[in-house]
Amino acid sequence: MSAQHAESVAVVIVTYNRADLLTRMLDGLAAQTRRPDQVVVVDNASSDHTGEVLAARADLPLHVITSPDNLGGAGGFHLGMKTAHEQGFDRIWLVDDDVVPAPDCLAVLMASDEDCLMVVREDLAGQLVEKSAIRFDLDRPWAIRPKTASVDSTYATRAEMPARVAVENVAFEGFMARRSVIDEIGLPDPTFFIFYDDVDYAVRARKAGRTIWALRDAVLVRQLDFNQQHDLSGWKGYYMYRNLFVVHLRHGNNIAVRLKPLLITAAVIVLSPLRGGRAEASNVIRAMKDAWGMRAVPSVDVPRR
Repeated sequence: MSAQHAESVAVVIVTYNRADLLTRMLDGLAAQTRRPDQVVVVDNASSDHTGEVLAARADLPLHVITSPDNLGGAGGFHLGMKTAHEQGFDRIWLVDDDVVPAPDCLAVLMASDEDCLMVVREDLAGQLVEKSAIRFDLDRPWAIRPKTASVDSTYATRAEMPARVAVENVAFEGFMARRSVIDEIGLPDPTFFIFYDDVDYAVRARKAGRTIWALRDAVLVRQLDFNQQHDLSGWKGYYMYRNLFVVHLRHGNNIAVRLKPLLITAAVIVLSPLRGGRAEASNVIRAMKDAWGMRAVPSVDVPRR
């Protein structure tokens, strides 16, 4: 019996006020050639018609968790993975609400006998947009941007890729893990709120000896353009700085890399009159202080079946 049919799988979706995009995602799951055994949807206190969309989906085995508060993507995926793990599923597939899987996407993933897998994303025009890092540099302190090579910077098209590519970080927008991984390293850290929770989890998995394979033929289509150019003086900028610092403090492979957040903080403060002004300087100072308090990797907090 193949892994595809022998193992159960739960899909975890986190959504917030994107009911129309969520509808397309759920349509994509309903069209899978290998149907999911359960779909856990964490609704992060949406105020649009998300509730009505979910109530109408009798065609899917939904388990809906409506949070009274917005837990962020990190908190949502923590809760969703925890729920799926407690219910005993063999694999858990994390996806966002703004993607649509090709009809055979889940079948391709389930047919691969690996502990950690990543889809390969494309945009609505069919262009490769898989940002998972082939190299995520936590060795060299001068690598200001640790992602030095990604799937889409290495391969121009999906056709140029080999059948699978080892990646060093992932997005919780198509990442799949077996429950044995969760048993060993625990759940995603909900305190990240947004940004880098997936990077942290991927590094933790690799430190536990897992290889993460991006599968060329597991196709996930993004409905929106990538937009990571956030205002570093705003609230998202705080989380981008803080969580990037946490990854370095937790996982830097030498003292110089672990001290890099202090150097970045100093550089941002010095350059703030030319960049984001006092607001960005205040953000980076607060981010550095808070990151220091998060530098310990969370303990494993999931019961084993």
